[in-house]
Amino acid sequence: MFCSRSNRVFLLICILSSLLLVATGISIAEEEEWGRTTSVKGRFLAEESGENSSSLILAAKRTKRKDPTENFKLYTGGWNISNSHYFTSVAYTAVPFVVIAGVWFVFFGLSLSLICFCYCCCARRPYGYSRIAYALSLILLISFTVAAIVGCVFLYTGQGKFHASTTDTLDYVVRQANFTSENLRNVSDYLNAAKKVDVQSLVLPGDVLNKINDIQGKINSSATTLSVKTMENQDKIQDVLNNMRLALILIAAVMLFLAFIGFLLSVFGLQCLVYTLVILGWILVTGTFILCGVFLILHNVVGDTCVAMDQWVQHPKAHTALDDILPCVDNATARETLTQTKLVTYQLVTLLDSAINTMTNRNFPPQARPLYYNQSGPLMPLLCNPINADLSDHQCQPGEVHLSNATEVWKNYTCQIITVGTCSTQGRMTPKLYTQMAAAVNVSYGLYRYGPFLADLRGCDFVRSTFTDIERDHCPGLKRYTRWIYVGLVLVSTAVMLSLVFWVIYARERRHRVYTKDYNATHSEAPRDKDPQ
Repeated sequence: MFCSRSNRVFLLICILSSLLLVATGISIAEEEEWGRTTSVKGRFLAEESGENSSSLILAAKRTKRKDPTENFKLYTGGWNISNSHYFTSVAYTAVPFVVIAGVWFVFFGLSLSLICFCYCCCARRPYGYSRIAYALSLILLISFTVAAIVGCVFLYTGQGKFHASTTDTLDYVVRQANFTSENLRNVSDYLNAAKKVDVQSLVLPGDVLNKINDIQGKINSSATTLSVKTMENQDKIQDVLNNMRLALILIAAVMLFLAFIGFLLSVFGLQCLVYTLVILGWILVTGTFILCGVFLILHNVVGDTCVAMDQWVQHPKAHTALDDILPCVDNATARETLTQTKLVTYQLVTLLDSAINTMTNRNFPPQARPLYYNQSGPLMPLLCNPINADLSDHQCQPGEVHLSNATEVWKNYTCQIITVGTCSTQGRMTPKLYTQMAAAVNVSYGLYRYGPFLADLRGCDFVRSTFTDIERDHCPGLKRYTRWIYVGLVLVSTAVMLSLVFWVIYARERRHRVYTKDYNATHSEAPRDKDPQ
């Protein structure tokens, strides 16, 4: 009698405790969601201490969480993936789910042990059953099985969308970094070509050539650092994402299989297999609850990162932990590169105009070779220098040709050569001289065209633009899909946890129902045998 009552009591307690754990998990999730929403409202407020310094604490208000490694004091270091205290503080948000997993593992394990003990040591033939309990247990078992299936679908869909969204975000960051790195190398190539410019023995001054050599090394170093660091970060994050995706797919498949097979075995009354699945499910539910905590951490980190990017956009020149994701090009290097490209552009255009004034637009006597090559006809227009001597912008004057179309205009001033080195037709340039001047124009125009890019690079605008696009276009999806994953895990864990309990209850009620039917059938036939007497 004691074992029978204890069996029912422990089953009842197990149900109540499961419901209590579920309610606790939901309330914790709601409380943390409210905390996140409240903290996001203040994400645009920069820290007073960081506004005027070269270092900025990102997402300071949102990341104020208890740090168990610092005697549960509030962490105040802001978003920083290189800081171990940041990760321990954000990991602390998963403690409720770990506690739920531990309580479930211990309590349900003890309950199963006691039920098995009573079943083995206090064995007796079952009697009677409640139709209400039988029907209710079947209805709840079906409901929780459907909930588990819905949770698995929700989990699978969420992980697919999250993986796609994260991959798109990483690819975008890498494309931006590669674009910047490629442009830097193009600038370096143009500077290298500028060193080889030779218009009838007119070349750039020696000091300009030396400065080009110096800046080329810095440009190539910055381009390499940017691309390599970005690719390394992408590889690390992509490996984690791929492993995470595989784990989630396996979890969804196993939990779906467990819920469906457990339901079928319970309905068909295969009690031995049901208890085997209960033990397996007991362990899996524990692990899934722990995964709920892991993905709650991921959800919080994604939210922190998006807020950090949003705040950095307002303070792009500050040194922050975001440099580990997409670093700005060194400001001094960017500024020096911009200065040198303007200087080289100015010097090249000055060199070309000097060649026009002193050679192509003058009529030399035949004895003045090599300056004489029988040049004649209309005078060539001068090339507009877009840069002043002080490296400020210069407006073109009437009659000057722009860098963008100078080669097309000057082609009309090229003569034909029959006798080597002498124009046979009207023109101000030989084909060879035109080729030299066109090459110099192309180099000048190339360097001038990269001016806005270098100006943006100096202000780290390319990183600001990248983070702005991520925060606007990618962050909403990332936060939404991480929430889908961890809510799906909570739903699957809860549904399968309660299904385990009702597998046992329904199997018991079904066994009692079958015994009661057999018992009633046996005793209803006995009086009929005695009637003829």
